[in-house]
Amino acid sequence: MMTDPVGDMLARIRNAGGARHAQVSCPASKLKLAVAQVLSDEGFVGSVSNDGDDKKPTMTIDLRYQDDGKLMIEGMRRVSKPGRRIYVGAGEVKQVRAGLGMAILSTSKGVICDRDARAQKVGGEVICEVW
Repeated sequence: MMTDPVGDMLARIRNAGGARHAQVSCPASKLKLAVAQVLSDEGFVGSVSNDGDDKKPTMTIDLRYQDDGKLMIEGMRRVSKPGRRIYVGAGEVKQVRAGLGMAILSTSKGVICDRDARAQKVGGEVICEVW
C-alpha cells in the first residue's frame, strides 16, 4: 500500500533520471498532474501527458537533460509528508537555494511555484522543493 503518492512520483523521476530514461510513467491524480505541470512550466521536465483510462489513469513525464547528460533536476526534497504537513503563510514563503531552485505549494489559487505565491501574496502547504 502506498502512503505517499507524490513522494513516489518524485522518486520515480529521480530514479529514471539516474538511469538516463527519456520518460517516466506513473499513476495519475489531480495533485500529481498539477505538480508535474509546475515542473514542466518551470523547465525542470519536458511535457506532461495524461494517459490511460478512467479506471487506471497514468501520466507520462518527458525528462530533460543538460548538455553534459545530467538531469535538469539536481535534487528534490519532499517537505510536507502525510505524517507531518508543513504550511507557510503569505509572508513566510522562502526562496530555495538562493533562487536557483523552487518550492511547489498547494494554495487556494491552485498548485503554484514559490515565485508565483510571493507575487500573489498567498501561502499554503509546501509540497516539495526542487533545485
